[in-house]
Amino acid sequence: MAEAATAQAARATIGDSEFDRDTAVTLREPGVYGIDLSAGWTIVNAVNGGYLLAVLGRALGDALPHRDPFTVSAHYLTASRPGPAVIRTDVVRAGRTLSTGQASLFQYDDEGNEVERIRVLASYGDLDSLPDDVRTSAKPPAIPPPDRCFGPEDGPAPVSGSSAVTDRLKLRLDPATLGWALGSPSGKGEMRAWFGLADGRDADPLSLLLAVDALPPTAFEFGISGWVPTVELTVHVRCRPAPGPLRVSITTRNLAGGFLEEDAEVWDSTDRLVAQSRQLARVRLAS
Repeated sequence: MAEAATAQAARATIGDSEFDRDTAVTLREPGVYGIDLSAGWTIVNAVNGGYLLAVLGRALGDALPHRDPFTVSAHYLTASRPGPAVIRTDVVRAGRTLSTGQASLFQYDDEGNEVERIRVLASYGDLDSLPDDVRTSAKPPAIPPPDRCFGPEDGPAPVSGSSAVTDRLKLRLDPATLGWALGSPSGKGEMRAWFGLADGRDADPLSLLLAVDALPPTAFEFGISGWVPTVELTVHVRCRPAPGPLRVSITTRNLAGGFLEEDAEVWDSTDRLVAQSRQLARVRLAS
C-alpha cells in the first residue's frame, strides 16, 4: 500500500513534467522564441514530428490571445535535429472566439545556413467555452486491456537507429496490430494502442498533438519497414481530455505512389473523442 502511494505521489503533473520541460520555449523578442530540441524525442536520427508540433503549438499558445489549439496544420520541410532552434510566429487574426497564427521553426545546417524545418498554420480558442453537445457515429476502438497489450520493450526495435522517444512514452500496442513484429504483417494498415507519458503526466490539448504521431507507422502492417517521414499533418483537437490513459487508433486505406495517409482518432478515459488527425507520409519502398 505504501509503495502504491509513493508511486502515485511521484506522478508528474501538467506543467511540471519532462514533456513540459522539453517543449518549453523562451521568448527572445516579440513573436520570436528559442528552444533546444531534446534528443529524448528522436526516432532514427530525426526529432519526432508530434513532439515538434507540440513545441510550435506551445509557442503559438503564448503568441495568440487564445490558449487551446483547435486545428493545427503542419508541413514538414526538412528533418529536424536535436539542438538549438528558433521559432518565429505571426498573429494572422485575433478574433473573439478564434485566433489564427502561423509559426516556423528554423535551425542551422552544417554550413551555417538557416534552414526552415517545419511551417504551421493554426487556429486557437477556448475549449472550456464549447457547448457540451455531442452527436456522433464514431465509436471508441476495441483494444484489449493494457495488461493484454504489448510495449516496445516486449519485442525487437522496429527500425534501426535511435528510438529514444519510446522511453518517454507508455505505449501498449494492440496484439491484433502487431503482426509486423512477428514477421507476419496483416496487410490491413491499422495500428492501435493505449497511450500515455512515461512519467504519468495526464494528457492536455498540447500533448494530443504528440499522441497522434506517437505509434509505429501503419506501413509496418503492410510489410514495409524503415522510416516513414511525415510530409503534412493536420490535427483537430475536439475537447480537453479527461485524466487517465488515451486510446489511439490509426488507419491507412491507400498506399500509392510511395505515399500513404494515416487517419488517427484519440479517445480519452470517458470514451470521448478528443482529437482527430490526418497525415500524409512518404514510404521508402524497396527498389
